[in-house]
Amino acid sequence: MSFDLSVILPRVLIVSRRTLRKNKFVDFVGEYHLDLIVGYGAVPVIVPRVSGVHMLLDSFEPIHGVLLCEGEDIDPSWYEQDTSCLSQEELEEIKRLHVSDTSIDKEKDSIELGLAKLCLERNIPYMGICRGSQVLNVACGGTLYQDIGKELSKSCLESEKVVHMNYDDYDGHRHEVKVVENTPLYHWFKDSLEEGKMEILVNSYHHQGVKRLAQRFLPMAFAHDGLVEGFYDPDAYNPEEGKFIMGLQFHPERMRKVDSDEFDYPGCPFAYQEFVKAVVAYQKRLSSLTSIKKPLMLNKEMENKRKVIVRSFSHAKDLYNAGRGMNSTKDSELEAGAEFLESNTALSVQQENRLKQMGATVRNAGSYIERLKLNEEREKMARSVMGKMSIEKLSELLSFYHTMGQICSEVLERKIHGIVNDISL
Repeated sequence: MSFDLSVILPRVLIVSRRTLRKNKFVDFVGEYHLDLIVGYGAVPVIVPRVSGVHMLLDSFEPIHGVLLCEGEDIDPSWYEQDTSCLSQEELEEIKRLHVSDTSIDKEKDSIELGLAKLCLERNIPYMGICRGSQVLNVACGGTLYQDIGKELSKSCLESEKVVHMNYDDYDGHRHEVKVVENTPLYHWFKDSLEEGKMEILVNSYHHQGVKRLAQRFLPMAFAHDGLVEGFYDPDAYNPEEGKFIMGLQFHPERMRKVDSDEFDYPGCPFAYQEFVKAVVAYQKRLSSLTSIKKPLMLNKEMENKRKVIVRSFSHAKDLYNAGRGMNSTKDSELEAGAEFLESNTALSVQQENRLKQMGATVRNAGSYIERLKLNEEREKMARSVMGKMSIEKLSELLSFYHTMGQICSEVLERKIHGIVNDISL
């Protein structure tokens, strides 16, 4: 038996990165991201970096999670209009040093910022790795260093300077970060933290980074130069409930030993594990809100019974609308509804409300008819008795009930007046 896993498993959107190969553009996503997403139980859905896709994001619904990772620098116009802190000569030098990163991709910016804002609006789980963390910060009103070396490092002491990009040792390069206690990152790596030292070694492939962290986020790690290396929204972090909004500047999925798939630390894959856990929980919550129950298919016998019961309720409604004068031959047709209610005493709230809207339940309809019959018999008996009484006795009886009526009105008025006084006090 085959299953459509794209329907069964939750969907995580990942935007591809574009590169030039043999004079043609090629879109790609790093396989480590895909392996971890699939391994923990979700389906990666690749959003191609193609012109106009930012207008078609609704076509990728349902969206249960978004993972953004890798890519060129974000257009500064998205986060900072005034770029005068860097001279034209410095900007040209940055372009020469980081050729592969400084060619702005406006289409990718539009797609990813659109997805980030969608996640923030609907609380869809979001994990940003490297560029993805910068996109998240910008989407929430934060800013970026256009170049860490030109803006941050020159204000640091020599002992505090950090190399965040090493082209000669691209995958092997590591630098220390200090982990903030009682954050998700701390819980993932706490078994690897030396006693009295809250540091781990992380990889690094970036020349930009968080300058002003958006107000909603808390930092989870800092490099020695003060750069934020990880952050999260504490109000939107609870993987078991489908909440996960986080950015990591480093790449835990690539923190592996040389010529091996073994991670540097046991905590490296935990970000993906917890992210997918949130994605799965979000899908379940979304399904419970949007699922439509399929109509119950009845066989012919059950369908006939259903029609009899529906007709019974209809007669009950007519009885209450018309009151007296109903055709008594319809009384027997109420029995089907009464029997149904007696055998199904545990009605849902919707069923009870619906019956009340119809006027009352069939049980009440039956008792209402009985009361009408009893009152008619009592009236008939009273008329018979009074018909045999003399004029004097009828006058005395009328005077007696008139006096009783006055006394009843006076007592009732005093009681009501007393209640009003109690309330006013």
